[in-house]
This record gives sequence, C-alpha cells and structure tokens, in this order.
Amino acid sequence: EVQLVASGGGLVQPGGSLRLSCAASGFTFSFYAMSWVRQPPGKGLEWVSAIDSSGGGTEYANSVKGRFTISRDNAKNTLYLQMNSLTPEDTAVYYCAKDLSAYYSGVYSRGGQGTQVTVSS
Repeated sequence: EVQLVASGGGLVQPGGSLRLSCAASGFTFSFYAMSWVRQPPGKGLEWVSAIDSSGGGTEYANSVKGRFTISRDNAKNTLYLQMNSLTPEDTAVYYCAKDLSAYYSGVYSRGGQGTQVTVSS
C-alpha cells in the first residue's frame, strides 16, 4: 500500500521559512517522480513543484519559483520542500504526490496525509 505522509508545517510570519518533509513507503521511491501540491482554504488543489526520480530535474509553479526548492533523498525514501519568503498566499494544506513515471507527467496520486502551512502575522 502506497503511503505518503507529509510533515513540517506550522504557523510562520510573512517572509519566514519552513521545510516540509514527506515520508514515502509501499513502493520503490527511487523509480518515480514526485510532486508537492497544495490546497488553499476554500480552493481547489494546486500543483506546486515536481522532481524526477533521480533528483536531477525539477519544475516549479510560477507562483513559487525562486522561493521554493524541492529535493529528495532516495536512500531515505523522503521528499522535501524548502519554502522561503513565505506570503499569506502560500497558506494551504500541503501534500506530496507520486507520479506515474520517472519523469514529471502531470498525472499523479496525492498522499492522504497533508501538513498545514499558515502564513500570518
């Protein structure tokens, strides 16, 4: 059974930073591209960033480019998202997602446990 458990969220002031982690199990983590997606309050799911299976290629939504960095540790089956210069618009529940292939395809399955990020003064 695929399990994706996100953690590391919290309350942070505008301009602050957070590092999210996602522990993956139930599949061969190093075979698949991974993404972070988020759901702001009252809105739909929004794709944030993706990384290919080796970690050599990354992609970002325009709204987070230059502020967020995605990375992975295949030895630890863990995905990360370093978030800097946070704004209130980044407030959302963040989930990690498993892609269908080794490269980002835009088709993914979202993990069940997200982590809340709230950016507020």
